[in-house]
Amino acid sequence: MKTEDKTLIRALHGETLETPPIWLMRQAGRYLPEYRETRKTAENFLKFCYTPDLAVEVTLQPIRRYDFDASIMFCDILVIPDALGQDVAFREGEGPVLDPIRSVEALRKLNSGGVLDHLAPVFEVLRRLKVELPEDKTLIGFAGSPWTVAIYMIEGRGGTDGETARRWAYQEPETFSEIIDLLVDATIEYLNTQIENGAEVIQLFDSWSGLLAEEPFRRWVIEPTRRIIEGVRAKNVNTPIIGFPRGSGLMAPEFVRKTGVTGISLDANVPLEWARDNIQPLATVQGNLDNQLLVAGGDALDEAVLRIKKTLGGGPFIFNLGHGIVPQTPPENVARIVELIRQP
Repeated sequence: MKTEDKTLIRALHGETLETPPIWLMRQAGRYLPEYRETRKTAENFLKFCYTPDLAVEVTLQPIRRYDFDASIMFCDILVIPDALGQDVAFREGEGPVLDPIRSVEALRKLNSGGVLDHLAPVFEVLRRLKVELPEDKTLIGFAGSPWTVAIYMIEGRGGTDGETARRWAYQEPETFSEIIDLLVDATIEYLNTQIENGAEVIQLFDSWSGLLAEEPFRRWVIEPTRRIIEGVRAKNVNTPIIGFPRGSGLMAPEFVRKTGVTGISLDANVPLEWARDNIQPLATVQGNLDNQLLVAGGDALDEAVLRIKKTLGGGPFIFNLGHGIVPQTPPENVARIVELIRQP
């Protein structure tokens, strides 16, 4: 099957489909028993990401179970700081822990020269998935957006309010620009190489964009994203790019217009009718089921899925969550939403 004939690609090219395509953020993950069994075989999470046999296997697991329309490669947004030379670890019960960058001197010790070599296993995963995925499935590559990756690099972990990074950006915007520029350049190289190795769509995750006020949002979210998209399209003009500026709220239409994204992923607190009227005319919308509803299941889940489908299904639309699947999600609830989306 040609790439342009796949349902996800058609939706991203602006087509309204009777049955919208469906994939879910973190669709390969700890909610699946087969994932947990595979994960036991890796020494740590980064080695898990960098071992192609394991990363390919867990990427394929949800496709086998649910027949999603797309498969997102198994990896993590923090492979970029790892490849730049920052100390990155994933601790059980804590998540990612990094040796925080708190000075220009520490920042300038990072080295972008070996990023692509360091990430060679990721590109092998994509090459193998391109062969092993069913031909009608779209292969999605991804990266973290610079603001969000910078939060982790500076704070040393997630789950904060980004106060150190925000203060640095306010007090010394010129030196803060150095970390953003470094990440923009590394991300452009990383994404172009993903596409060269089989990725048909790219998603940019900006999980912490909602921490920023209006003007900083323009400077540290919109502008770096625009530069990345420009850099990717200089080499890969036809590759669709989905932005996920989580928590962007009323800034979302401006984000779409100024970055040039093909699609935008919506978090769960975006009102559906507002998204239909203000965002969907600008780009394909993706989302936006509350991941806790996916845990809860039952009538509330059914009603929410059908409402999203009805409200956004009249335009270019991809069904997804407002954030990633959480580990406590019953696998049967995932099967239920696939059934609901595909029923006439």
